[in-house]
Amino acid sequence: MQADKKQVSRLLKTARGQIDGILRMIEEDRYCMDISNQIMATGSVLARANKEVLRGHMESCVSQAFETGNADEKIEELLGLLDKLIK
Repeated sequence: MQADKKQVSRLLKTARGQIDGILRMIEEDRYCMDISNQIMATGSVLARANKEVLRGHMESCVSQAFETGNADEKIEELLGLLDKLIK
């Protein structure tokens, strides 16, 4: 993985802490809207971690594929990922 490992790890640990908090909120029978807001906040942190991973992939793997003339496979990978994101 070519992404900033410290940054991705920090974001994932933050998300893990948020998920633990959400589970406690559920166990404590907290207000639904508060739980939902925390779930959305966690999703946002996970999206930022994913963005960093994808940035690293594009800056290294995809860039290298273009330099060596083997970009077709990387383009197909990215298109497949975009299909998942857009759904």
